Amino acid sequence: MALSFPLMLQFLLLTTTLTSSSFVQDPEYVVQEVEKKTNDSRRNLALYSCGTGNPIDDCWRCDPNWESNRKHLADCAIGFGKHTIGGKNGQIYIVTDPSDNSKNPKLGTLRHGVIQEEPLWIIFMHDMVIKLKMDLLMNSHKTIDGRGVNVHIAEGPCIKVEYKTNIIIHGIHIHDCKSGGSGYVRDSPNHVSMRGKSDGDGVTIFGGRHVWIDHCSLSNCFDGLIDVVHGSTSVTISNNYMTHHNKVMLLGHSDSFKQDKNMQVTIAFNHFGEGLGGRMPRCRYGYFHVVNNDYTHWQKYAIGGSSSPTIYSQGNRFLAPDDENHKEVTKHFHSSKSGWKNWNWRSEGDLMLNGAFFTQSGAGARARAGAEAGVGASLMYAKASSMVARPTKLVTSMTAGAGALDCRKGYIC
Repeated sequence: MALSFPLMLQFLLLTTTLTSSSFVQDPEYVVQEVEKKTNDSRRNLALYSCGTGNPIDDCWRCDPNWESNRKHLADCAIGFGKHTIGGKNGQIYIVTDPSDNSKNPKLGTLRHGVIQEEPLWIIFMHDMVIKLKMDLLMNSHKTIDGRGVNVHIAEGPCIKVEYKTNIIIHGIHIHDCKSGGSGYVRDSPNHVSMRGKSDGDGVTIFGGRHVWIDHCSLSNCFDGLIDVVHGSTSVTISNNYMTHHNKVMLLGHSDSFKQDKNMQVTIAFNHFGEGLGGRMPRCRYGYFHVVNNDYTHWQKYAIGGSSSPTIYSQGNRFLAPDDENHKEVTKHFHSSKSGWKNWNWRSEGDLMLNGAFFTQSGAGARARAGAEAGVGASLMYAKASSMVARPTKLVTSMTAGAGALDCRKGYIC
């Protein structure tokens, strides 16, 4: 029978003390090891899980012939990015060469594939680490599909979707992204442009539409892990595992860029893990549905915003840090309550653990204040919802496989 976390911790502390008369292990280290083993065990379960209630995964992961039916993934998007088809209507392009030439990319490299004009479903021949020279500027109607291999984009500039549509990025590791210098970059077979210094984000969506980022593992980039800015909309960010980064996710360019009022983003089934500071996400102006995510770590806050964004937090699991000064899930970026009290932030069905609390405002706060107001506010949020939330008790199982999966040919993922 599996031990509960408190009993497991007591057992490890006791056995560590008894096995050596001259050395007693640091209790804080033991706690960290127990947490690591708990997370590892949880993620290992996902290798063999199927039918967890996660609607994206249940759409395709139970198929042992997923490799032959790769493009079925495009039928599984949900949320505001649900119409994203990526390269479904195109040919398969196989990346065989991890090298990169930003101005004249070679056939067989990732950059050569993503800049083509026609739709392409891009897969990889074998495990590889791709160190880009400049931002990877994607063209429309492309899927990057890392299933079946271990693909890392790391130690250089990373991915940018700029005024393009129908992009799927799935199943890759994106980490240690750097701010690149200026230089020539090809963004189509017939066009090269001089680009300035890049921000160092893992993925930047700049004026993009119909973009879906799913089952990626992201960590430790120079700027943000994922930024969605400059009027981007119809975006879903799902099933990702994010760790070891301060400013995780920015949705909305700046307080002065009002075009982001049309932004609609769904954040679903992600695991926000160890070593994260805040911005999970940080929002401006638009409408943001944050649903069925697992927040196991934050150092400052989880969800924040400015410029009157509408945030609907639904069915998430929030485990607050032990630091008594950072129990609040939310952060309203304004100098006074009078400046943010009418921003529409609502929490519905969220699970608050270890003292976590969500400060509602606007229609969300009014819904809590009275039943009559609550009906109106609930209807407003229901109409704008991007998907149906699952019960919070399912969040752990639905997010157990968050991040890049270990998919093997002939087996369910």
